[in-house]
Amino acid sequence: MKVGIMSDSHGNTMAIDAALRQAGRVDHWLHAGDCISDAEYLQLASDTAVTMVAGNCDWPGTSVPGEALVELGGHRIFLTHGHLYGVRYTIEALQEAAAERGADVAVYGHTHVADITPGAVLVLNPGSVARPRDEALGSFLLLELSEGQVPQVKLQRVKI
Repeated sequence: MKVGIMSDSHGNTMAIDAALRQAGRVDHWLHAGDCISDAEYLQLASDTAVTMVAGNCDWPGTSVPGEALVELGGHRIFLTHGHLYGVRYTIEALQEAAAERGADVAVYGHTHVADITPGAVLVLNPGSVARPRDEALGSFLLLELSEGQVPQVKLQRVKI
């Protein structure tokens, strides 16, 4: 199963469109917040299921939760924006929260910096598809999931 992961699109649908062109066929998308309307656009533009969570820029006034637990390709994924877990400083609280929920993958955003941290819980941050703080180009992740197999992840830089 091929899963696309993006975050922190901040209203830039051109960046979302570019990521969709690069990603090719994806079975499911995860959007880790900032902005909910972008996650809804992603769902329409990709015609694919999207699991979304609200980020710090989505409050107040959204009915979308700040966390989600989803099972895809034989893996349990904990999805959150990350701001409530102090991810700017450390990912330990996020790793613990994912482990407590029985997740083997945790996905977050918020920092606008792409990161792949292996471990008992694979922790993934796609960076920002629109406003990166780590490179000149935005980014997203492609995750290959198969039951009983170690997840395979690839960082993609957005070429608009």
